[in-house]
Amino acid sequence: MGAHPTDPALRAGDAAPAAPPRGTVFEARALTKVYRVGEVDVRALDGVDLDVHRGELLVLLGPSGSGKSTLLHILGGLDVPTSGRVRFHGHDLTGGDEAALTRFRREHVGFVFQSYNLIPSLTARENVALVTEIAERAMDPLEALRLVGLADRSDHFPAQLSGGEQQRVAIARAVAKRPDVLLCDEPTGALDFETGKRVLEVLARTNEELGTTTAVITHNAAIAGMADRVVRMRSGRIAEVVSNARRLAPDELSW
Repeated sequence: MGAHPTDPALRAGDAAPAAPPRGTVFEARALTKVYRVGEVDVRALDGVDLDVHRGELLVLLGPSGSGKSTLLHILGGLDVPTSGRVRFHGHDLTGGDEAALTRFRREHVGFVFQSYNLIPSLTARENVALVTEIAERAMDPLEALRLVGLADRSDHFPAQLSGGEQQRVAIARAVAKRPDVLLCDEPTGALDFETGKRVLEVLARTNEELGTTTAVITHNAAIAGMADRVVRMRSGRIAEVVSNARRLAPDELSW
């Protein structure tokens, strides 16, 4: 990968950074995030170190307030740490300005949230096309919808789709630009068991077929079984990182 536009160290005349470990997408070191709430400082992250590997499916597990969403937002360039460093393919993200972070998000990251954030007046295909029209190496919108099993619903509006179908459209929109990483914050949180498993199947297929590095936030411990690695968070810190000997298929999960 060439010089990344978000890296302030890659200006003319500057030395290139040391190469990251082979296969590492993100390197997070000593991350802290402190929010001021009234007269109280709330420490959402407290010295987090984490590497995310190319092509893996990572599950971030923990209760509300454990820091997992804050960590995901910092990795994805939606937020910046109070202190610490994040490197993406060896290039510093934490020194970039907002314009640089916007380019990073647009070019390299797909996001899926608990709320689907679809535009009601646009069809499924048109919602996906919002991304493909500005991405350099995008899929055809119909191809992305086919990947999530919704090619036959491409001309339907969000109000004509179930919650699970809307979430799958949101996933299609996120992966249509062929991002390096797909970051998912409670993607099944608003869905019932069977619908949630269908969404997890789509995420697993995207990870396997496209090789997209995927991180999924959840408070549901059962979902951890589908991951390559599970990061358990508590009180703004990583309490444990566990590698699964075998990834479970989503239809093997139960909760």
